[in-house]
Amino acid sequence: MKQVWITRRGPPEVLVVKEAADPEPAPGEVRVRTAAMGVNFADLLARIGLYPDAPKPPCIVGYEVSGTVDAVGAGVASLKVGDRVLALTRFGGYSDTIVAPEVQVLPMPPRLTFEKAAAIPVNYITAWIMLVKLGALAKGERILIHAAAGGVGQAALQLALWRGAEIFGTASASKHERLKQLGVAHCIDYHTQDFEEEIRRITDGKGVHLVMDAVGGRSFRKSYRSLAPLGRLFMFGVSSLAPGDTRNLFAAARGLLTLGSFRPLPLMNDNRGVFGVNVGHLWDHAAELHAMIEEILALVERGVLDPIVDRTFPLREAPAAHAYLQAHKNFGKVLLTP
Repeated sequence: MKQVWITRRGPPEVLVVKEAADPEPAPGEVRVRTAAMGVNFADLLARIGLYPDAPKPPCIVGYEVSGTVDAVGAGVASLKVGDRVLALTRFGGYSDTIVAPEVQVLPMPPRLTFEKAAAIPVNYITAWIMLVKLGALAKGERILIHAAAGGVGQAALQLALWRGAEIFGTASASKHERLKQLGVAHCIDYHTQDFEEEIRRITDGKGVHLVMDAVGGRSFRKSYRSLAPLGRLFMFGVSSLAPGDTRNLFAAARGLLTLGSFRPLPLMNDNRGVFGVNVGHLWDHAAELHAMIEEILALVERGVLDPIVDRTFPLREAPAAHAYLQAHKNFGKVLLTP
């Protein structure tokens, strides 16, 4: 099999394709020949050396794939050879062949392409936890989605439309027209506009009921101040800690110092909630993740959700995929293919 390895910390060029023997599924595991693999910002942070959960280089990252089952271990009952599936992988996803526990592998809806299937697990589970599981976004509520054109942003946009919310989204100006076509009522250019001021202006000081923020730094505090009473802030990333394609400890430390903190008494007085979400820390709750994906796939089958794939790169061009995502050129999901 072929795999993309992070050979050392550094720029995209440290990603190298290597070959290895095919893995054999253990009891309760499924082997999948992959057709598409998701690329996430966490993968970039792992390559740079700013993602503490990732294995130390040399290593293989990747959280999600789609493909075809070609072997099953003893005791596997829900899947068989030849099934088209999507799967969650705890690293190791940048590979043309993976093995995963049965509970982390699900059949694909017939109408779904491999590319769209690989765009579901991380992005849609992350958005689902924030908007549905914890956030309980209600019809008529206002939501601010930072990086609305990104993979999680697009998943959240579709879920917010399904829930009947009024949507605010930050993105570069070149992406505003398409975002409006997809349902964003109020687009904010994060390059030239202060989103906190824009939220205050557009809502006449009322604020929004839910904010999704993966930027970090001062953005968390600005997002919190943009909340209405009974509002919920979801923090699920810190992209501001990695402004370049290599590790900058000074920039990371400066970003950490600006994160701020949220104290119990002000939270109570403000009637607001602050949540943290990291799907990578839910591996011990695989059955719950499985159930969430089943609900998401049911909405995909109904046509309510439709994953947007921006671009695919072959494995050998993994460095270009990382550079493309880090430059925020994508509108939707970035994938690797074998």
